[in-house]
Formats: sequence, structure tokens, C-alpha cells
Amino acid sequence: MTAIDRTYARPARTSVLKTLKAVYDTWQQRQALKSLDAAALEDIGVSARAAQSEASKPIWDVPQTWRC
Repeated sequence: MTAIDRTYARPARTSVLKTLKAVYDTWQQRQALKSLDAAALEDIGVSARAAQSEASKPIWDVPQTWRC
């Protein structure tokens, strides 16, 4: 394996790790959103219905701006 080959191998591993972290972070954020009470939701300006809708989305359904 040459130095060039190793250079091209690293971004693929990094990309997979970034993707896995983004998936986990999304899951964690949605779990936290589900646990907020009405007062906390009001503080952040989100309705209970919108919070429930976001929390129930599948893990792969994220806004384009969240993607790595």
C-alpha cells in the first residue's frame, strides 16, 4: 500500500464515523425532545404537536442542513 492509497482510505472511515455520530446525535436529540414538558417546549417555542411529530420521525429523516 502506498502513501496515496492510505490517504484515500481514511476519508471513507471518517465519513462512516461522522454518519454514525450524526445518526446517534439525531436519535439522542429526539429522545430529549420527547421528554420535555409543556413549559420547556413553550420556552423553546415548539408546540407539543410539533415536538411529537419531530420525535416520531425515523432516524434517517433529517433536514438536509443536519447531514454531514
